[in-house]
Amino acid sequence: MSARPALLAFMRKEVRHLLRDRQTLAILLLLPIAQLLLFGFAVRTDIHAVRVAVVAPASDAASAALRTRFANSGRFQLLPAVPHADSLESLLRRGQLDVGVVLPPRLADRLTAGEATRVLVVSDAIDPNTGTTMQTYAIAILRDWQDALGAARGAVRIETRLRMRFNPTLESVNLFVPGLIALILTMVTSLMTAISLSREKERGTFEVLLVSPLHPWQIIVGKVLPYLALAMANVVSVLLAAWLVFHVPFQGSVSLLLSASMLFALVGLAFGVLIAAITNSQLAAMLAALGGTMLPNTMLSGLIFPVTSMPLPLQLLTNIVPARWFIEIVRGIMLKGVGLSVLWPQLLILSVMLAVLLTLAIRRTNVRLA
Repeated sequence: MSARPALLAFMRKEVRHLLRDRQTLAILLLLPIAQLLLFGFAVRTDIHAVRVAVVAPASDAASAALRTRFANSGRFQLLPAVPHADSLESLLRRGQLDVGVVLPPRLADRLTAGEATRVLVVSDAIDPNTGTTMQTYAIAILRDWQDALGAARGAVRIETRLRMRFNPTLESVNLFVPGLIALILTMVTSLMTAISLSREKERGTFEVLLVSPLHPWQIIVGKVLPYLALAMANVVSVLLAAWLVFHVPFQGSVSLLLSASMLFALVGLAFGVLIAAITNSQLAAMLAALGGTMLPNTMLSGLIFPVTSMPLPLQLLTNIVPARWFIEIVRGIMLKGVGLSVLWPQLLILSVMLAVLLTLAIRRTNVRLA
């Protein structure tokens, strides 16, 4: 019986300790809710707002009817007519198009004569599941169009040819390996930096640094440079494994990819420093880093679920997730072979994020110094 009061006293002590650490308590209570909301709204298999362009050598009633069907389907976003099929390649590489439908010359004459009409459907297949789904949507529109033409003119036969761009074999590894680089960099930079700095705060050694002759920015640079070197070593090893083991194609510039990886790593390091500056314990820093990086990078970056399938509020939220822009860069370089002329907006966004996070981290360190 004597053990029971001691156990109750120990439990009361632990409860009081948890209630005193309000940051950790808030994270533990809010993180499951955030996970539920993200998984509930972000996990979608259907796709909306598929950008489609119709290549029609001659404008006639049949091609106009097909364009109207795409526009009224509810799943497609019809782009202006493309005069030549060669223009589709540039639009697909730049990420401005999802599906292209190429109609043959003399479309009206072929349909009137009852000839077999070949229609080419070209889709962006970097994401195999998304590319296949978008292609299925387009084929369904073409079949409805064929049925409507057949009812009006007699037997009409439309032969659909399919072409998958940038991942013709539909290998899922080509989708996930480039995206995993973002997760690995996040773990090495944001998570490890936040834990390392918060550990020094708990031990009291960080206060010694703050009263030293070093400026706050020098302290930050000195702490993050080793993790930056480790992150870049991880990038090189992952790229070698992707090429040698998984045979992921590499179409673009290695130097551009390494430069973009360094920029993304710096963003992660700045975010980790900021987390360490605003948290009071190592546990709170670790939970904040996991909730603020790993969860959004997995659910809201386009790594697994396409951004276009998410509700509008989540689509807007993805704009502040650095991994979304970095994954677009990596996939663009590795699978599409595009360069700086196409990827400069994503690089600019990451640069702005880096400037904002560094400014906030240095200011928070200055506050602690004051």
